Parts: sequence; C-alpha cells; structure tokens
Amino acid sequence: MGEIFKKNSPDDFIRWLRFANAGMLNSGNIYCMEYAVKNIPPDSPVLEIGSFCGLSTNVILYFLYKYKKTNPVFSCDKWIFEGAGEGRRVGNGPVLHPDYRDFVKETFIRNIEFFSGDRKPYTVEAFSDEFFKKWSEKALVKDVFGRETRLGGKIGFCYIDGNHQYEFARGDFENTHRFLVPGGFILFDDSYDGNRFGLSRLMKEIKKQKPYELVMKNPNYLFKKR
Repeated sequence: MGEIFKKNSPDDFIRWLRFANAGMLNSGNIYCMEYAVKNIPPDSPVLEIGSFCGLSTNVILYFLYKYKKTNPVFSCDKWIFEGAGEGRRVGNGPVLHPDYRDFVKETFIRNIEFFSGDRKPYTVEAFSDEFFKKWSEKALVKDVFGRETRLGGKIGFCYIDGNHQYEFARGDFENTHRFLVPGGFILFDDSYDGNRFGLSRLMKEIKKQKPYELVMKNPNYLFKKR
C-alpha cells in the first residue's frame, strides 16, 4: 500500500525550469509525476486539469521526453481565478483581473513553446466539466495553439489541479475514473492531510474504493487504478 515519501527530483533540467517558469508546484508532486510517467500504461493519454503558467505541464512533458514515452498530453484551463472579477483590480495595484488573466494565458503559451515546443500538449480553454463533456462526445476542438484535435478515449495519468473544493474535485475524480485505464494514475494537488481545501475528505473516500491503490503521499496523494 501507499507510503509517505520525502523525495524530490534532483534533475538539473527541472531545477532550471523552475527558475524561469512561474507556478505553484509542490516539490513532492514532481517525484509523483516522474513515478507515474515511468509506469504509465503505453499510449494512453495524459490529462492535466488546470495549467496556470505551464510549470506542471512542462514537468510532465519533460519526463515523457526523458523516458521516451509517446503518450499524448491534453490539458484544460479557463484561466479564471478565484476572487477575480470583470473590471476588478488585482489587490490595490493598477492591474485589472481580465488583463492578468490574458497575461497568464499568454505566459502559459510562451512557456510551453519554449520548453516543450517539439511536443506541445493539446490545451483546451475550458472548465474541467466542459472539457470532460467534450471528451465523452469525442468532439473535434481547437486548442490554444490553434490546432484541431479529436478528444476522447482512455486516460493513463491525470493530474488534478483545478478547483480544490470538495464538490469540484470529486467531479474531476469521477470524470477521470470513467476513462482511466487499469494501471493508470491520478495525482491530486493540495490533497495533503489536513489541507484547507476539503480534499482530505475525498482522499479518505478514494482510499476505501476497491479499484484504487494508494501508491504514495509526498505529501499529496497519488493513486493507481487496479
């Protein structure tokens, strides 16, 4: 069963990436991502829910490159942040939230183009429930890089980093479960014990489900589907 790990990736590329690519990524998540990518079922897509400035996306893409995995990557984000409102300023500063949103989205695109330009993800500008609806419909969509792609099929690894409130994370888990292949992985950001978002309740529920095995806590939860 799952163990508590305190390992971080010593990889030099990751160190330099984190200097330049803005983002909020727990170092333990990097180890979990590397483990999941090394052991991902062949060919099954990787899905990331929530992308911000692309740090976690670039980390996942780098590990796929490092371990010579050919799994395609999909991600979704609407770049609408908690507390943001049309016409509202960011704190007491001169920047408006709509401009901040555009800046972050443009930063994501620029970071992906620079660090992972040879195998960019298919990133759809949508909330996760909208994305999964399109995924279940096998919809043809256009991503933020201007490319058309067909969604749908099984999933081999999902990094859930969208809305961390219980009901939203629960919905992301249930949607992922529908498509996750046996042997596939789910990593939940901010799921450490006692977190303030409400994910502790969800982690306890998933640990009781027979299809899932807790692989590790580092301190966030990585599960494997049996």
